Amino acid sequence: MARKSIFITGGGSGIGRAIAQKFAAEGWFVGLGDISDSGMAETARLIGAENCSIHHLDVRDRAAWDAALEAFSQAAGGRIDVLANNAGIPIGGSLVENSEDEITRCLDINLKGVLFGAQAAFPHLRKTAPGSCLLNTASAAGIYGSPGGSVYCATKFGVRGITESLDGEWAGFGINVRSLMPSFIDTPLLDMVPNAGTNEHIRNRVQASGLEITPVEKVAEAAWRAVHEDQLHWPVGKTAKRIKFAARWMPGRVRKQSRDRANMQLLGD
Repeated sequence: MARKSIFITGGGSGIGRAIAQKFAAEGWFVGLGDISDSGMAETARLIGAENCSIHHLDVRDRAAWDAALEAFSQAAGGRIDVLANNAGIPIGGSLVENSEDEITRCLDINLKGVLFGAQAAFPHLRKTAPGSCLLNTASAAGIYGSPGGSVYCATKFGVRGITESLDGEWAGFGINVRSLMPSFIDTPLLDMVPNAGTNEHIRNRVQASGLEITPVEKVAEAAWRAVHEDQLHWPVGKTAKRIKFAARWMPGRVRKQSRDRANMQLLGD
């Protein structure tokens, strides 16, 4: 039986690297797509160069997607079984604090990049169907909008919507479509600042709010299960699971907590 393969965007660090390590450990051939050549080189070192191929990819570039997936397909023996649409960037702060450039960059990477990836991957996934999979990294921010995260939430609600739409569109082709919905995951993204107007790292804000930070390996395990089990959305971490439950069964309470949290942020400013 031919070795299965997965192409992962954002494969140079964080969730993408953890997914690469999980699938490589399970015997899959891994394609890494990222703008960070050094990050991909480190991921390749961790999983073994013989288990992967590296492809410099800016997910905002539609033509680059076709080139990267065609090159990976050739390296993988002519097959792509899974595309992990994982590349993404954070943005936070009040909407009025976010610059036009910050908003545009987040929308382009987090949302357009996912759409372009799905388009480019379709013919490859159709070849390996039934059972091939488009795996999109959404977020707990795509379950209920949070104050100080309007742009990021918009992108992740968008990824959730794309997942649900393509789950219907592609079912007849035998292509599975899934989303991961992690909460705060222990990756380098937490050590970034949410916007250009602050120097406080995201990690500090999460810890100050008393929220848990989930090990990145939990997301990789969810990714493996998502590819192999019939469940559309996969919340990862206690916070994500609590939000999913509360948004469905206690929406009024979630709204009140959201407004109270926003008021406290205003008082803190």
